[in-house]
Amino acid sequence: MAEDRAFHAEADPVKAATRGRCPRCGEGRLFAGFLSLRKRCSHCGLDFAFADSGDGPAVFVILIIGFVVCGLALWMEVSVAPPLWVHFLLWLPLTLILALPLLRLLKGTMIGLQYRNRAAEGRLEDAGERSE
Repeated sequence: MAEDRAFHAEADPVKAATRGRCPRCGEGRLFAGFLSLRKRCSHCGLDFAFADSGDGPAVFVILIIGFVVCGLALWMEVSVAPPLWVHFLLWLPLTLILALPLLRLLKGTMIGLQYRNRAAEGRLEDAGERSE
């Protein structure tokens, strides 16, 4: 990501992006849909082409929600031993209710961290570019 030289109000990039706002100005919207990013900020014009959260948010959601839901399901099975349909009735909706908002929250957080740390895709150096 190139050096950011635009004039804008100071905003904490991680807090702003976690709220679904532009990590630079904290005003413009980050998301066009539920999880799809806008092309650029409508307030400060920051191009969101640098933002690539990849599979990171999904992995964290699987680990966090899987731990919570599996733990609760195992506890319920051992203590109450309900029929299988009760497990489906409880845990499938709970998984969706917890996972979808957390996915958006973590995607915004990862994009805010990318902006703050100026993270970019790794590149290989040419032999002539090395400075030793």
